[in-house]
Amino acid sequence: MPDSHAETPWHHLETRMVFSLLETDPETGLTSAEADVRLAKHGPNEVTASVRVPGWLRFLQQFNQPLIYILLGATVITAFLGEWVDCSVIFAVVLANAIVGYIQESKAEKAIDALSRMVVTTATVRRSGHRERVPSRELVPGDIVLLQAGDLVPADLRLFRVKNLQVDEAPLTGESLPVSKHADPLTRDVVLADRRNLAYAGTLVATGFAEGMVWATGNRTETGRIARLIAGATEISTPLTKKIAVFSRLMLWVILGLALITFIVGVLRGTGPAEMFMVAVALAVGAIPEGLPAAVTVVLAIGVSRMAKRRAIIRKLPAVETLGGTTVICSDKTGTLTENRMMVQEAFAGGVFFEFTGMGYETKGEILREGQPVDPLRHPALRECLRAGVLCNDSKLIVESGITNVHGDPTEGALLVSGAKAGLLHAETRREAPQLDMIPFESEQMFRATLHQDSGRRTIYKVGAVERLLRRCADMLDAGGRPTPLDEGAIRAAVEVMAAKGLRVLAFARRDGEGTEGGLDHGHVAGGLTFLGLQGMIDPPREEAIHAVGECHRAGIRVKMITGDHPVTARAIAARIGLGKGDECRTLTGRELEDISDRDLPDVAEETSVFARVAPEQKLRLVEALQSRGHIVAMTGDGVNDAPALKQADIGIAMGITGTDVAKGAADMILTDDNFAAIESAVEEGRGVFDNLLKFIVWTLPTNLGETCIVMGAVFFGLALPILPVQLLWINLGTTVCLGMMLVFEPKEPGLMNRPPRDPRRPLLTFALLMRTGLVSLFMVAGGFWIFFRELQLSGGDLPTARTAVVQLIVLVETAYLFNCRSLHQPLTAIGLWSNRQAIAGAVAMVAVQFLYGYAPFMNALFQSTPLGIASWLRIGGVALLCFLVVELEKYLRFGRRSVEGAPE
Repeated sequence: MPDSHAETPWHHLETRMVFSLLETDPETGLTSAEADVRLAKHGPNEVTASVRVPGWLRFLQQFNQPLIYILLGATVITAFLGEWVDCSVIFAVVLANAIVGYIQESKAEKAIDALSRMVVTTATVRRSGHRERVPSRELVPGDIVLLQAGDLVPADLRLFRVKNLQVDEAPLTGESLPVSKHADPLTRDVVLADRRNLAYAGTLVATGFAEGMVWATGNRTETGRIARLIAGATEISTPLTKKIAVFSRLMLWVILGLALITFIVGVLRGTGPAEMFMVAVALAVGAIPEGLPAAVTVVLAIGVSRMAKRRAIIRKLPAVETLGGTTVICSDKTGTLTENRMMVQEAFAGGVFFEFTGMGYETKGEILREGQPVDPLRHPALRECLRAGVLCNDSKLIVESGITNVHGDPTEGALLVSGAKAGLLHAETRREAPQLDMIPFESEQMFRATLHQDSGRRTIYKVGAVERLLRRCADMLDAGGRPTPLDEGAIRAAVEVMAAKGLRVLAFARRDGEGTEGGLDHGHVAGGLTFLGLQGMIDPPREEAIHAVGECHRAGIRVKMITGDHPVTARAIAARIGLGKGDECRTLTGRELEDISDRDLPDVAEETSVFARVAPEQKLRLVEALQSRGHIVAMTGDGVNDAPALKQADIGIAMGITGTDVAKGAADMILTDDNFAAIESAVEEGRGVFDNLLKFIVWTLPTNLGETCIVMGAVFFGLALPILPVQLLWINLGTTVCLGMMLVFEPKEPGLMNRPPRDPRRPLLTFALLMRTGLVSLFMVAGGFWIFFRELQLSGGDLPTARTAVVQLIVLVETAYLFNCRSLHQPLTAIGLWSNRQAIAGAVAMVAVQFLYGYAPFMNALFQSTPLGIASWLRIGGVALLCFLVVELEKYLRFGRRSVEGAPE
């Protein structure tokens, strides 16, 4: 097959033209020799991954971050100072971060590997006139492939012989039900989901038989095209990583600049270069936030643990925080917003509409008329309509572990459930009217018929598409179950009402079985039928999804449905879950999206709630369009067709139950119960994670800034250093472990989901928080110099005593400030002193450690510390208490009873 045929519209061509282009024969297929030639030309039928970065290089890339540069610098500095324990701790943090990042990236690259596994199977082919079983990787264009129920389609096929073939294409197109196939040519512009004469690699044959010609293998298949889209999707940095990167780069240059300025000023004042180098080292040590990467990792890991308890498994740590900043959720429909269980919700019989309550395949529920429960025995037409659905049926309801599932076709299962709600249990009804013969469902005929021995006479029941069945009916049952002239107008009006609600409508009819002694054939159901009624079914929305969508809207998060399903069904479900009602729920199809330019698409994507019948590249376009408007996009999906968009989205969410390995490999998060409600819970957890991380940053910065200013002030004024480099490192690491890490356990503040999403363009620290950082730093600097000179005066110039007092003051101020940071806008009394017991324990541990620092001889030797008297402790405690009270007052004056970022009080 020439490569120019890659863009050939195979679904549009007559089969004889396809045979000619592929140079094959339907009866004999290719010869083995010709197959070998084509295999050498086109290559194996397998999806290949793009060239990847070597593992060792990907590991080294984990160190290519500004904050890591700072920490590596801290490692070198502490090693230079001979502080090998501290050097090892810092480097261990760096190494742990690199290992975690490497492992997560390795997992993400398994998406394309999963695509390759999907099409590795065996296939039945016709070669040289004989049937053979060959590995699917050996298929070539022009091969004749034979399909039957249970087969995985091994390549992209143009079907030319079809017998009752239905293919489950949900992983590829998003279609919720198996698709009936045929061999007839289609119009050139028909969308992928409606190309009923093609079968695609990786999809599953549900029922029937077929023969088809291979027209695409390997990377040329639809699955291969999706693999290219996955490989080409841009890796999106999360809001957290972007902000941390900006913050880290800024700190890198600030620290280097301050160290250089300090060195130059000291040398100009007459201090020796060697001594000033050590001072510059002290300043750098004080300014480096050694605990920040560890805090980021820990707070995200705790978020992962919390989300797992709420049925959301995180594959990439930064995704935890990204969820908290999500502004748009693009959700699949089937199984995520809906039950993924067909259910009859409405029936029309005897000229009357009836409603059905209940959920999914559970047989508990009522039948209502105008909102009031009815007894089906008093409505003969309804009972006969439901009885037809139970008898003309080849499926079963199976109860496993208390959960009812369908063994067979989901549509037939829904009919069994609706019948059970009227007391027509399948087994009992079949015993009353045993089946004698049947005409199975065929896609060409669009009906199913069964013959039964019913109360001493033979009866035929027929179920099928309304258009095909109605024309075969001669009369209908009235409300009392008596035959009456057929009212086609009323029936068609009822169909329109039900279809407008997104229901899939089936018609039911019967006739006597006279003349069927020799068996049931098509002639027996070609006319003379009595119309029994209609049943309309749908995959209903999850009740918890409706609530979750409402919560997302209250949180300022937009929810959009992107599905491969029919637009009418998608629109109806969208209206029921609250995405919009009537004209407010704007719906676009994939075909309409094709006509929208890239320039106009962002506006259209912003205004539209439902996208139906979309192709994989269109999902990718929609995500990119929303991102171009500054949105943080979460995308859900379960199929192969969702994988490119899942990878492109800021947060890709795959389904744990129905999701393919491809979707899971491309996603950042996996829902263990395939439920949209878990996304809403995860968003809440993500917001809590960001809050706690921000609290840690706001807590740690004053220490770094205060220490830096103390060192620089001493140099600029020609004073002895009030604090030594080794003491700075002790403060930074000790307080991070005992105090700062306790903030990651802070419970979520009330009203998280009443806030609007964070503006992705907003800096990590607001002006208010920067001013607070400066205020606390001022307390440390002013208090530090005051206590330094005071202790020098009282101790007769003893530097170790004065420096010990400065260390204790900085630590105690940090301890007090920890409780200020437990809420960045509310007073401590509002959130409760004991709501974070880890913070209390951390403060107690910090005080105990500092007691050892001042009074244990071995600590005195290591850090040049000395014991302090009670008077010194009272002065230090007074400064810390004053700092705590001033910050609480600042929060009250700045925010009062208002909230930060729209959070409630």
